[in-house]
Amino acid sequence: MSTKAELACVYAALVLVDDDIAVTGEKISTILKAANVEVEPYWPGLFAKALEGINVKDLITNIGSGVGAAAPAGGAAAAGGDAAPAEAKKEEKKKEEEPEESDDDMGFGLFD
Repeated sequence: MSTKAELACVYAALVLVDDDIAVTGEKISTILKAANVEVEPYWPGLFAKALEGINVKDLITNIGSGVGAAAPAGGAAAAGGDAAPAEAKKEEKKKEEEPEESDDDMGFGLFD
C-alpha cells in the first residue's frame, strides 16, 4: 500500500526522468517543495538511492514485454537438435498418465 509521500516521490522522480535530469534526493525535494507537498525528509533520498544506476525510461517502456523470458533460445536447436523438445514431451506424457488421487481412495466423497 503506497502512501501519499511515496506517490509524490514517484511522480517527482518521473518528472525528472522525463526531462532527462539526474534523479537525486535534492532535486526530488525541490519538485516536492514547488508542488507544496510535504514529505518526511528521508523519502527523497530513499527514492533517489533506489533509482541509482537504473534506466527508468527503459524500465517503463519494456514493462510487461517479457521478450527475454518467453522467447526460446535460438542456439539450442542448432546445438542439440530436437532432443530436448522430445524429452520434454515424454515428461509431459508421463505426468498426464499418472493417476490422480480421488476422494474414493480416502474413504469419503463430496456427497457422503
